[in-house]
Amino acid sequence: MSDPVLPSTVIITGATGAIGAATARRIAAEGGRVALVARDAARLAEVAAGLPAGSATIHAADPTESAPIDAAFAEIAATARPAGLVHAVGSTLLKPLHLLTDAEIDEVLRVNLLSAMRALRAFARIVPRGEPAAALLFSSAATQIGLVNHEAIATAKAGVDGLVRSAAATYATRGIRVNAIAPGLVRSGLTRRLVENEAVLRASEAMHPLGRIGEPEDVAALAALLVSPATAWVTGQTIGVDGGLAGIKLPPRG
Repeated sequence: MSDPVLPSTVIITGATGAIGAATARRIAAEGGRVALVARDAARLAEVAAGLPAGSATIHAADPTESAPIDAAFAEIAATARPAGLVHAVGSTLLKPLHLLTDAEIDEVLRVNLLSAMRALRAFARIVPRGEPAAALLFSSAATQIGLVNHEAIATAKAGVDGLVRSAAATYATRGIRVNAIAPGLVRSGLTRRLVENEAVLRASEAMHPLGRIGEPEDVAALAALLVSPATAWVTGQTIGVDGGLAGIKLPPRG
């Protein structure tokens, strides 16, 4: 008797965050299946309730720690084929380097860089050999352009850039693609204090050449594409979704 064909599923860690939830909605709306991973089971259920029936499973686990991620990914792989990973986990800390404590530095690295390494490691372990798959991590526009008070987050996200390139090379022969998105300022729970301050919001909008900050759906559109077969020849890339922040300098307004 042949083994049953398992449904292809994209794992989304940090699925209760703005970008994770928006990516889940985008993939599910296009007919895909998602496995939602985050710490809060109740919030996971809320995200799943907003998706088409039968398109999502939920797995309550801390997406920044090794043992919970390993266990959740093994649980997912038992009933689905892990075709994609979107690791939408991160934090924001804007503070000059000389004022950072050791605890703050450790936490930024843990949440933004080490969690990406742990999630990608767990994903590579459960992808069957010979099966194509794609992993998507998150960098930041701050790794490409110097931004005031971004030392901690820029350092952690630059590590993600290096991880993407090296892992893409390592796993290319196994058919696992690895890419990253580098957003600019995106409206989310993490950035609420910034975007709800009218003066800061206006200054932030002016920094982005397209004249506005990002919405979660702006990022989700590319995230869903990068873990789909439509981008089967794209790997080792960090792609900006930043309204032109890192790549364009407009002339002074006169």
